[in-house]
Amino acid sequence: MNTINPRKLLHSKWTAVNPTNKEKHFLVTELEFDEEGKVAHCLIEAVISNRSEPIEWAELKDRNIWLQGWK
Repeated sequence: MNTINPRKLLHSKWTAVNPTNKEKHFLVTELEFDEEGKVAHCLIEAVISNRSEPIEWAELKDRNIWLQGWK
């Protein structure tokens, strides 16, 4: 599992291990925290198509799905 600091997620770069629709590289474009300082909303955007979708930020820890940085 990747260790991720939620405070540094905004504008971070990610590579999908199993790309779909040729969307391999992604950026975290929105990040919101609740009153307790936990991530309440995370939006990830495909670089090639600019398609955005909400994601559970903890999924980014799974190396079978995501790699940190652009590979």
